[in-house]
Amino acid sequence: MPALSVGAGSAGSSAGGRRDPYATFRPFLGRWVAYGMAVVVAVSFGFVALTATGTMDTPGNRASMVVFALLVVVLLWRLGSVRAVVDADGVVVRNLVHTQRFAWTQVVSVRFGPDQPWLRLDVSDGQTVSVLAVQRADGARAEAEARRMASLAQAHGEAPERD
Repeated sequence: MPALSVGAGSAGSSAGGRRDPYATFRPFLGRWVAYGMAVVVAVSFGFVALTATGTMDTPGNRASMVVFALLVVVLLWRLGSVRAVVDADGVVVRNLVHTQRFAWTQVVSVRFGPDQPWLRLDVSDGQTVSVLAVQRADGARAEAEARRMASLAQAHGEAPERD
């Protein structure tokens, strides 16, 4: 059975059990900040690239500004799209760079202590995987989501050994 360590409170589903336990985990504050900043970067860099004069008045400089803005927007989009998709078989963790799938039987523990910025999964191969979809910045919502993940890991983890 997976070990569970989720700060204060018991491992139960959020919103008093009314929410779908298999709903996708997504950050709230971090997602909207990332998407908002992507819009600000695209608009401001686009405006500067179109209206700047002087040294910016060369096609190469304008193109480099647009390419840089696109790279920043893609990075912010990826940051805003982090998530953890759960089903009866396991969890798919999409972070900034990697997307990994783990069967529930691979999840040894779910940790989200008060000093941890993200939920963490300890898996059977020795890895510790941060789940950026559950972020401390989301406060009580993040605590409830961590309890929901812990409940899923406990419910779908390894079957008890039989004699």
